[in-house]
Amino acid sequence: MYQTNFMKQVDCDMMDILLTLVFSAPLLVIMIYPAMKIADFISDRYNINQTLDDKLTIIITIILSLIGGVMLNFL
Repeated sequence: MYQTNFMKQVDCDMMDILLTLVFSAPLLVIMIYPAMKIADFISDRYNINQTLDDKLTIIITIILSLIGGVMLNFL
């Protein structure tokens, strides 16, 4: 089947996104400990409550795992 260069580029971009997410999935478990340490440091420094600390831990875990997935995919 005939594909244009644009379609090949879209397929390549989607594959990069998919591989980044696949690499990020196992890193979610690994990045929990650094995220807890970072969130505890922030909560001690800025005196935030426990619920915000828990949300911050989850957000930092996701961000760290995505950064790790991008690094594994492109480096």
